[in-house]
Amino acid sequence: MPRTLEPNGLNGSRSELAERLTAIMRIELPSLTKEIVAAIRDGIPEYARPIDGPYGRTLRSGVERALAGFVEWISSPDALPDDICYKLGWFEAYEGRQLDVLQSAYRIGAQTGWRRVMALHQRQNLAPATVSVLADALFTYMEELASSSVRGYREAKAQLNDELQAGRRRLLRLIADGAPRDLLEEHAESARWVLPDEVTVVVLRPNAPIVRTLLDDDLLTDLDGTEPYLLVPGPLTADRRAMLELAVAESKAAAGLTVSLDRAPDSLRWARQALGLIHSEIIDDGPLTLCANHLETLWLFADAPLIDQIARRQLAALDHLTARQRERLVETLGVWLRTRGTAAQVGDELGVHPQTVRYRMRQIEHALGDDLADPDTRFATEVALRALWLRGQEPVREAHDAPVDGA
Repeated sequence: MPRTLEPNGLNGSRSELAERLTAIMRIELPSLTKEIVAAIRDGIPEYARPIDGPYGRTLRSGVERALAGFVEWISSPDALPDDICYKLGWFEAYEGRQLDVLQSAYRIGAQTGWRRVMALHQRQNLAPATVSVLADALFTYMEELASSSVRGYREAKAQLNDELQAGRRRLLRLIADGAPRDLLEEHAESARWVLPDEVTVVVLRPNAPIVRTLLDDDLLTDLDGTEPYLLVPGPLTADRRAMLELAVAESKAAAGLTVSLDRAPDSLRWARQALGLIHSEIIDDGPLTLCANHLETLWLFADAPLIDQIARRQLAALDHLTARQRERLVETLGVWLRTRGTAAQVGDELGVHPQTVRYRMRQIEHALGDDLADPDTRFATEVALRALWLRGQEPVREAHDAPVDGA
C-alpha cells in the first residue's frame, strides 16, 4: 500500500498540492496517458504490439488506472490503492516475461511524468516548493507501484510453478501410459515442455532420499507417489548420469533403456524390474543402475515363476538324488554348459580334481540321457541354471519327489 506522503516535513503543503493540482492533473491525464503509452511502446519491444489488441488494451488500461490512482492518492493519501499494478505483475508472470521488462516500463512512465511536471511548472507558474513535493510524490508513488507488481509477480510465479508442475506430472503419467501423440502434444504445450524423440525413464524406491534441486529443470518427475519415477528427455549422457548419481547418492535408482517416446512404458517397466532385482541383491551398480548393462539378466527374470518351471522340467531327472548330490551335479552342469570346457578347465573353476568332474558328468549323462545332445533342451537348461545361479538358489523340486539317499 502507498505510504503517507510526508516529504521534507511539508505536511501543510499537502492541502495546497491537492487543491491547486488535482483539477489541473485530471485535465492532463488523457494526453499524459497517450504520451506514456507511446513512450513505453517505443522503448520496450515486448510492448510494441497493436494498441487495439489485448496487449495494447492492457497497457493503456494499466497506465490510465495508475495515473488516476496517483491523483486520488494526492488528494486522499489514506485511500486504498488500485490493485492494477499487482495484476500487471501477475500478467507479466503469465506471459513468461522477466519482471525487469515491467520495471523498465515504470521507469519510462516516471520519466515521462516528470517531464510533464516540469511543463506544468512552466505553464501554471507553480511554486518551486509545490513542484518539489509533486516530484517527491510522483517517484514515491512509482516506487510503490513497482513494489506492488513485484509482489504480484512473485505470487503468480509461485502459483504458475505449482500449476506447471501439476501439468507436467499429468503429462508424465500420459507418457508412461502410452497415450497417443496428439494428446501428448496438447498437454505438452500447456506444460511448456517440448516432446523429445527419445526418452529414458528412471525409477526410485518409495520415500527415497533425493536432492531435488540437483535435478535438471527439463525432467518430468513424480517423486511423491508410491512408485516414484522421472523421465529424462533423450539418452543418459555422461552429464545426465553424473547429475542423477549425485541427486540419488543416498539411495538406489534404476534407469530403463533409452527408447522412442511411444515406447516409454517399456523403459518404465524395465527400470522397475531392475529396481526389483536391486532389492533382491541380484544386480547393483551403485546409486544408479543402468538396464543397458543387465539386458540378459532382465530377460532371464522377466518371468521368474516360468524360469522355476523350466528348471523343474529340465532337471527332474536329478530329483531322486540327495540334496548334496543334486547340488554338486547342478553346479558342475552349469559350469560345463557355460564354458564347454574340458574336465580340467571345469575342475579349475569348481576347485575339484578333473577326475571328479568326469565322474559327475557321467552321472549327469546317465540321468539326462540324450537331452544333453539336443540344442534346444541344452539351451533351456542353461537359461534356467543361469537364472538360478544369479538368484543364488537351487532348482525347486516337485513336492511329490523325495530324494533317495546313497545315489
